[in-house]
Amino acid sequence: MIDKICMFLTNKIRKEMPEIDDERAEIINYGLQNIIGEIPKIFIMLGIAYILGVFRLSLITFLIILPYRTFSGGFHLKTHIGCILSTTTVYAGTALLAKNIVLSDITKTICIISIWIFGIIMIKLYAPADTENVPILRKKDRKQKQILSYIIFTIALIIALVINNQVISNVIIIGYLMQTCMITRIAYKITKNRYGHEVYNTSAT
Repeated sequence: MIDKICMFLTNKIRKEMPEIDDERAEIINYGLQNIIGEIPKIFIMLGIAYILGVFRLSLITFLIILPYRTFSGGFHLKTHIGCILSTTTVYAGTALLAKNIVLSDITKTICIISIWIFGIIMIKLYAPADTENVPILRKKDRKQKQILSYIIFTIALIIALVINNQVISNVIIIGYLMQTCMITRIAYKITKNRYGHEVYNTSAT
């Protein structure tokens, strides 16, 4: 249903803007799927977060992780229940952990440095992590998203290091680590996903 809505909107946009080519339309469709596809899951996740007592913090977590996820990508589970569980785990789960974990300054610094090194390597290898349904094929677009992933990831972890709010710092540390794990090849294999650009590039050769 969401795929049809996004395709309808993409076609409407192309009709109004004939200069948009097929590759650009793919990017627009990808963006629409990210936005529209997340809406129902976010409402359900926030409902669960409200029950768990972390409604506001889960919403903040979503807003903090969103820029990084938008550009770095990540796997998509194939069932609605799986998507809801994944979304709830990432956002409400991160909020719960962030609220209850206390890190010393030294431990926090070590965690941030370790996550930064891990994240930079994973971004280099896998970002933007696309899917078969919404592949990102144009090299220019892939490069732009990868660069933005580096920038957002690094800035967020610097903020986590210097900010005086322990909970928000924890949200960034835990949330960005979880999001980074979601772009890895291991995560794709576990969830039976494939990188879209690899599928289509292999088909084209």
